[in-house]
Amino acid sequence: MKTKLYYLATPYSHPEPKMREARFIMACLVAGELMDHGLHVFSPISHSHPIACQWNLPKGWDFWGKQDLVMMDRCDEMIVVMAPGWDESKGIKEEMIYAEFKGMPIHMMPYPVRGDFVEDLEP
Repeated sequence: MKTKLYYLATPYSHPEPKMREARFIMACLVAGELMDHGLHVFSPISHSHPIACQWNLPKGWDFWGKQDLVMMDRCDEMIVVMAPGWDESKGIKEEMIYAEFKGMPIHMMPYPVRGDFVEDLEP
């Protein structure tokens, strides 16, 4: 049986650097919790935020969207974290459209994470 890889969509973009940093930390914490439950997770924010900061790359969807959609092609299912700002996120909207186009299952995850949500996902 193939191991599932989940794409973790979390809000990120914001004009305030402190808010982007807080959202990065939240993405890492959620990814860690899911991994601790045995799931295989790709978190684009956890991966990209440190690279963007160290290399002074753009912080928005217009740049990172190209990277993210390539990674989505390698994932089996998507988890959308309904943290504050998720429903206003251009990136999450575009990722959901792409997932729907691909026929990728989308799981809407409450925030903070609830154990019963994680238990319903298949490793």
